[in-house]
Amino acid sequence: MSTPALSALPVRPLTLRDLPACTSLAYDRGWSPDEHKWRLLLAAGHGVGVDAPDGGGLLGACTLTDFGPHEAPAFTAIGMMLIADRYARQGFGRRLLEHVIRYSGSVPLTLYASAGAVPLYRKLGFSSVGQAAKATGRFTGPASSPARPGLSLSPARAGDLPRILRLDAEVFGTDRTPLITRLPAFADRLLVAEEDGELTGFAARWPSTGSEVVGPLVARDDDTARALITALAVGSHRPLRVDVDVRHTALLDWLGGSGVPVTEVSDLMTRDLPALPGDWTRRFAPLTVAAA
Repeated sequence: MSTPALSALPVRPLTLRDLPACTSLAYDRGWSPDEHKWRLLLAAGHGVGVDAPDGGGLLGACTLTDFGPHEAPAFTAIGMMLIADRYARQGFGRRLLEHVIRYSGSVPLTLYASAGAVPLYRKLGFSSVGQAAKATGRFTGPASSPARPGLSLSPARAGDLPRILRLDAEVFGTDRTPLITRLPAFADRLLVAEEDGELTGFAARWPSTGSEVVGPLVARDDDTARALITALAVGSHRPLRVDVDVRHTALLDWLGGSGVPVTEVSDLMTRDLPALPGDWTRRFAPLTVAAA
């Protein structure tokens, strides 16, 4: 029996009740299940999916994270775009993405794409505007990073959240409150950097399948970024992963010399958006490449 076209299959919203189906879909494609990340993305944003016509879970799914005012998002990040292996290479990925484009209307879109997926996204109007280097490995650097005098790090407290939100909006160029306010519960550790009473950076470490992810990573400069990563690496017995903007070459060189080399590079792509807003010089790493 032939598989019906995606246009004949309803695309529906995903909820937290769909977590088992989402993680099964990821496992089916050889991705880590990462229920922790799926839960965050579905709670802070939303997702869409298509039920498989054979009754075997989801045919495909993706998450959508809106940034900016709820009524008029500045842009939407697409993540976790997956098609079940038995339905792969039949055009369903393209059709699901076309649905997302129609659904989003005039709202600009962003995503991170592997090298193999870039040609498809370009055909659908996306342009490459940057790259992220996935650095991963067991951190072998010293237990403390030599930082300039006056730079202090500490665990984030409840009173720090308004300051973190202000700095995040300044660096990322848009309001990310639904995502950032979930960081204290989502992350194992959330640190802030200060100099002379001014918040100059923050970073989180959160658990992923097989590794600990450092992100977001916001810092005034390379020294602050190194200090935050080093402090977050302490106490972790699993490999670290940091998705660093490739323009931060000094940090990537330092990571490589500290046992966390670059293993993969992905393209940051946008549609109807010339570039990500904000200050890239202080935006070292996203929370996850599933939410640009």
